[in-house]
Amino acid sequence: MEQRITLVTLGVGDLARSKGFYEALGWRGQEVEETVFFQAGGLALVLWDRAKLAADSGLDPGRATGGFGGIVLAHNVRADEEVDALLAAAERAGGTVTKPASVNPIGFRSGTFTDPDGHAWEIAHNPGFALAEDGTLTLPDFDAR
Repeated sequence: MEQRITLVTLGVGDLARSKGFYEALGWRGQEVEETVFFQAGGLALVLWDRAKLAADSGLDPGRATGGFGGIVLAHNVRADEEVDALLAAAERAGGTVTKPASVNPIGFRSGTFTDPDGHAWEIAHNPGFALAEDGTLTLPDFDAR
């Protein structure tokens, strides 16, 4: 298996509500056959009915929603101020800020929100993770530190 991720699919309870949430954050997607696709840099974020996604994956769709699912998506930004601005935008769009922006124990500014289906997003400004002009993140050489 090659070391890459091409799609991240989020199971959602109400496709129109979820599409509207991400559009309110400035994302532009395409709806195709009850699925919404957003180009997100070099990968795609997909919204699909939670029960259909579970069935398609051979999983039990009955797992309760609202609890932590063990995954946090991250969106790195170029400046501390962007952390606060994006958390506020997510809240205005209908998300819930679960961790207000602050300097975390590692030493960079971050905060977290959940979308209307409880999917967690960390917004972070980590100066050690430089972003290219197109938003691409390349990990630093941790051995060189």
